[in-house]
Amino acid sequence: MSETPMVFMVVTYAVLAVFFIVDLFVIGRRPHVPTTKECVQHIVFFVVMALVFAGLMWFFAGAKPSIEFLSGWLTEYSLSIDNLFVFVIIMANFAVPKNLQKYVLSIGITIALVLRGIFILIGAAIVERFTWVFFLFGAFLIYTAIKVARGEDEDEEFHENVLIRMLRKVTHVTNDYDGRHLRVTHDGVKFFTPMLIVFVTIGTTDLMFAFDSIPAIFGLTKDPFIVFTSNIFALLGLQQLYFLLGSLLDKLVYLPAGLSVVLGFIGVKLIMEALHGNSLPFINDGKPVAWVPEIPTWLSLVVIVAAIGGAALASVIRMRQPDAPKLDETKNVEVAEPSEKQ
Repeated sequence: MSETPMVFMVVTYAVLAVFFIVDLFVIGRRPHVPTTKECVQHIVFFVVMALVFAGLMWFFAGAKPSIEFLSGWLTEYSLSIDNLFVFVIIMANFAVPKNLQKYVLSIGITIALVLRGIFILIGAAIVERFTWVFFLFGAFLIYTAIKVARGEDEDEEFHENVLIRMLRKVTHVTNDYDGRHLRVTHDGVKFFTPMLIVFVTIGTTDLMFAFDSIPAIFGLTKDPFIVFTSNIFALLGLQQLYFLLGSLLDKLVYLPAGLSVVLGFIGVKLIMEALHGNSLPFINDGKPVAWVPEIPTWLSLVVIVAAIGGAALASVIRMRQPDAPKLDETKNVEVAEPSEKQ
């Protein structure tokens, strides 16, 4: 049950909805490539808003929900940064014109937000009824942490998922973009532009990322409101990060190590919580394991900040070294503008 007042929750959702509307229909009304200054301004604004929100949470709901939000937001934000490279591959794979990439990200992330909302509601219902699911979440996160630490989670190529392949079979899709239009008419026949495929790809790909991030944040808080707002604030600055960090992603060499520590820690925390509230008959005769300690929320925040901050600092130090690996130009493709229609 949420500890946050209902009025505060309603106002929060209204303000976040305004953020998205302004971003999509005001700032994003003109297709363009954001400047570095514009990206920095947006990122700083959303980060400050997240910190302000954490302060308001502390005032209206207490210290514990506020720290849970900060822990969840930092975790989701860090995972989002690690996933930005996939977006770079998608944009190159579908030859999205650079001046349309911000618009594509805005729509795709909105689709992802709706899908994540559904996923969070389902997850919250499952966690509420079946506490043993934390064993599964915890084991999955530890497995993912090991994969990330070994570098097995990296994929150099983009592969279309089942939904995208089905969409291609049941619809007529042109090879050329027509600005932001989803449909065009050729010789009296209506076709979808590649923009539709890109929208669905960004949205569903981000949802696949949620299979890591949603269990992770449920390991930090069981409050659906905090889970959802953490995801929203993490997604709000994602498109600006895409343009700002696109050429630097390969240089954040120690970020996977930091993320693996965070995921592994939360995985262990989930299993400990599951043992503490155990009801499975084949574990301790179906009784809670009393000797298992509870990890306080503030300790989770400290571990997350130390792991991600340490990884970021180590990456910056590595970048400054003369023998640091150079950026692989093939991973940061400059997409040519589409030719004009004949």
